[in-house]
Amino acid sequence: MTMIENMLDDVPPDRRRQLTDLAVEVSLPRATRLFEEGRRADRFWIIRSGQVVLDQHVPGRRAAVVETLGRGELLGWSWMFPPYLWHLGAETVGPVDAVEFDARAIRELCEADPVLGRAMYRYVAKTVADRLHGTRTRLLDLYGPQGSGLDP
Repeated sequence: MTMIENMLDDVPPDRRRQLTDLAVEVSLPRATRLFEEGRRADRFWIIRSGQVVLDQHVPGRRAAVVETLGRGELLGWSWMFPPYLWHLGAETVGPVDAVEFDARAIRELCEADPVLGRAMYRYVAKTVADRLHGTRTRLLDLYGPQGSGLDP
């Protein structure tokens, strides 16, 4: 489960082992709905292969795809922050292999072990910051006078 180790490179090996012990490998078929916006966030995944789209509810229309995640990426961060409700929906594009974690068990580990908790919060915060940056770049491409200036 090297993706878990990559996720927490600065966590001591014994703490990584705690996460590995809670990890469950899952295979999900195409068009599997993983979660819905506004519902309880009770788990998260590290994608091993395949892609998952994140979407947002748009009244009177189909959900709008806001991002596509793939190999090595964290799927789900709402589980870490109260009130533990999903901010978006998620669905597999094709078959997906992933490592799944029970959110409550990981939160309990984080509370009991400040070193692990700090590492997990840093990892999730970095993920959120990277996605916010990506969103801002896409908005500049759509609405900026000359776009973001970044080559695709």
